Amino acid sequence: MDKRDIIISKDFSVDDATEFREKVYQLINNGERYFVLDFSKCEFVDSTGLGVLVSIHKKCLELNGRLLLSKINKEVMRLFNLTRLDQVFEII
Repeated sequence: MDKRDIIISKDFSVDDATEFREKVYQLINNGERYFVLDFSKCEFVDSTGLGVLVSIHKKCLELNGRLLLSKINKEVMRLFNLTRLDQVFEII
């Protein structure tokens, strides 16, 4: 299974997140199912960004795909912990 590594932007909020969802859904429609999201440059995620991640995660599960989150810094990880999304996503 080939994986697609994708770097998440520094400010993963409304504008970036919406565009990001469209790009990933296009990849999914083209047959890709395995994604690793690299958060090494990401410093902020808003509710829209979280919603986009959840929708992509659900879509991957529906299609027997996989979504992994990697290299999350402490501040962003705190958000995942507070929202309990750390228990939803596979974080490596």
